[in-house]
Amino acid sequence: QVQLVESGGGLVQAGDSLRLSCAASERAFSTYAMGWFRQAPGKEREFVTAVDSTGYRKDYVDAVKGRFTISRDVRKNTIYLQMNMLNPEDTAVYYCAARRRSFPIAKEWTSYDYWGQGTQVTVSS
Repeated sequence: QVQLVESGGGLVQAGDSLRLSCAASERAFSTYAMGWFRQAPGKEREFVTAVDSTGYRKDYVDAVKGRFTISRDVRKNTIYLQMNMLNPEDTAVYYCAARRRSFPIAKEWTSYDYWGQGTQVTVSS
């Protein structure tokens, strides 16, 4: 059972940056695809970005392209989500997810096998 622990959320102003981290509990993390999803109040959970096990194949939802960057550090069993130029529409609980099947990159939350507890990101205008 893979455990995922997110950190780095908080309250920021529009235009600010945040970096989220997600630490995985086991070495098998290196073979998994990893993703970030978010859920705003009253809305469905939506795909934000994901990366395959190699770290080279990545995908982003259009709303964050050019502002968010996903990366992974295999040595630390950790993935990151660098979020720049945040705006109020980015306000949500952000969840880290792991998928045993590394490729292709999946955008459906039901395709992921393990989830973190979520971290709140609030962007004020």
